[in-house]
Amino acid sequence: MSGLTQEPGGAAAALLRVSAVDTFYGQIHILQGLNLHVSPGELVCLLGGNASGKSTTLKTILGLVEPRNGTVEFAGEDVTRQPTNYRIRKGMAIVPENRRLFAPMSVLENLKMGAYLRAGGEPEDYERVYTLFPRVYERRDQLAGTLSGGEQQMVAMGRALMSRPKLLLMDEPSMGLSPLLVERSFEIIQQVNGEGVAVLVVEQNANVSLSIANRGYVLSTGRVVLEGLAGDLIVHEELRKAYLGR
Repeated sequence: MSGLTQEPGGAAAALLRVSAVDTFYGQIHILQGLNLHVSPGELVCLLGGNASGKSTTLKTILGLVEPRNGTVEFAGEDVTRQPTNYRIRKGMAIVPENRRLFAPMSVLENLKMGAYLRAGGEPEDYERVYTLFPRVYERRDQLAGTLSGGEQQMVAMGRALMSRPKLLLMDEPSMGLSPLLVERSFEIIQQVNGEGVAVLVVEQNANVSLSIANRGYVLSTGRVVLEGLAGDLIVHEELRKAYLGR
């Protein structure tokens, strides 16, 4: 696939910038010269099929995997060699694939875990989460492991927001959800983004992701093979054939 023109000037003021990153698992070269950026307040989607490198990209951004070459910059600082907790303290948060809640703990306890670097959070943090997710308020004393998939997704998003992130990383938010719940989840992602939180959505569902994003990247075998404004990507012929089934 040939690349589209990226948004002018976006990289210069990036909140997150991944530059020329090579990430390996042993001798296997996973990410190959990866470049991407997310500007403050922007909603960006990262698309790709299985084994495209999406999960490794997130792990590299979070510091769970250290790249052999290249840099990860966040909020004006090179954090390439910094640990995950440092990046979270600086303003990253993630809603992981399959939610990964603490099943034996209550919903409220899970929310508190999201704000553990801030001594459990302030009343306004809980109010914000409960306003976004009234069902979370209703289930606050229930064990997280007994919730439905959609309810667990709400708690996972609420837990991430408790840290007051500058950048919210979403790993496959549509996975395991009904079409109706997928639509609702992406509406909430848009709402959170509308409050000024930058969002990077990692997804296989290109159609719904591009419908809410400002820009997008397409990964294949660890390389960005297509990038551009979401409105351009969603009508791109090769992308439509590969991901939208048209």
